[in-house]
Amino acid sequence: MNSPPPLRQPCPPGVCICRHRELLDDPHGDRRVLRLTRHEEKRLLERLENLQSLDDLEHLQRRMYEQLGIRLSVAPSHNEVRSMRGIAIQLAEQPGLCRKTRRAIPAAIRRALESRPEIAYRLLDANDLLRDA
Repeated sequence: MNSPPPLRQPCPPGVCICRHRELLDDPHGDRRVLRLTRHEEKRLLERLENLQSLDDLEHLQRRMYEQLGIRLSVAPSHNEVRSMRGIAIQLAEQPGLCRKTRRAIPAAIRRALESRPEIAYRLLDANDLLRDA
């Protein structure tokens, strides 16, 4: 028999705004994000920190949505991009996604972009930001 996949343990009450309990109580809620256990989160963050290319980042974005329901967008911000801080990395609002995870995923992507700036350049080029250069 197949056992159900392990679910993430809820954060202590009052510490997080992840709405873990609310998601479990909703019969129509998307519970895929609860499969992101702390161990799996560490693996995901490690994978995000070790991105090799823009295609790799886009592949991970698709897989995060398919497997966990996490919508991640990475694009140049509307203002001038002078550093990696000028790249907007946003996670869509989603019940069950811990606030620490909400901070850790963009931080891991920023570290990857800082260690491999060619990914950021490809991202800028893909969004036609360098057309006037």
